Amino acid sequence: MILSFELSMPGIGSWNGKWSGAGGLYAIVKNLGRSQKAEAKGREIIENGSYAYGWNDGWSARIRVREVDAAEARKIRRASRGFYGYDWMVQLILFYGKIQTGADRVAEEGKS
Repeated sequence: MILSFELSMPGIGSWNGKWSGAGGLYAIVKNLGRSQKAEAKGREIIENGSYAYGWNDGWSARIRVREVDAAEARKIRRASRGFYGYDWMVQLILFYGKIQTGADRVAEEGKS
């Protein structure tokens, strides 16, 4: 299963209300593999459709996730302008199923 993670910034906290990356494609393509476990993990991630994260300064990020085939994955990789330094968000989605900070994880661990 191949997933495309595409970044946008719906909440913009800049002085001029603009994001310097607006209009570009910021995407990461991940091949999860073909095992039943990988397929199940991919389906679970896709079920949410998109993931959001907000900062205290008014900025927020959204990552849209969708399944793609190999041909589309190649096109996305060529067209992508990177991931604007937010690769860590994709790693958290893959590992935890959501975007969270270290403080969020510590708080969750304290609840159990």
